[in-house]
Amino acid sequence: MAIDRTPVLKRCRQLGIDPVVMGINKTSHREPKRRRRQESEYGMQLREKQKAKFIYGVLEKQFHHYYDLALKREGITGDNLMGILECRLDNVVFRLGFARTRKEARQTVRHGHITVNGKRLDIPSYQVKAGDVIAVADKAKDLLPIKEALISSEHMAVPAWLEVDIEKLKGTVLQLPTRDQIDLDIDAQLIVELYSK
Repeated sequence: MAIDRTPVLKRCRQLGIDPVVMGINKTSHREPKRRRRQESEYGMQLREKQKAKFIYGVLEKQFHHYYDLALKREGITGDNLMGILECRLDNVVFRLGFARTRKEARQTVRHGHITVNGKRLDIPSYQVKAGDVIAVADKAKDLLPIKEALISSEHMAVPAWLEVDIEKLKGTVLQLPTRDQIDLDIDAQLIVELYSK
């Protein structure tokens, strides 16, 4: 299985991403290198794709598969792509505040600590649907990483398309997210242009 082992802060600097987006509350004091030449159109498109892949922790083959799914759906392809990425189970666990980062959320799901509609599910790429109830499994409710995540995520706002009950450690998908409910600075249209060449 391929794994991206690039240090997170270094990658954030390269792609111009605020580390808070990744769930990391750190800042780098290094000055970014000044670019000597203007970035080409292809360079901008590639940067947006790399940014989306890095934020959601998806590799090229799976990302291309998501693009193909977005292309088949009705509506704007770029918005469909962002919706598909946002509906991944590991991302929803992160958005609900059950994990500090998306990587930690993926590991929490992989280890079987999350249930969907009462059934244990260990597939991070599972696509949640409207009405799904995502909860922390009973055996995992006392785990230290989940408790730490809940403390650190108190200041984070849960998106409008989700509802969370911190006492019961469960959340509900009220509806599938629209593009304006996804607060990430990604120009999905550039990604669509890159793939449609």
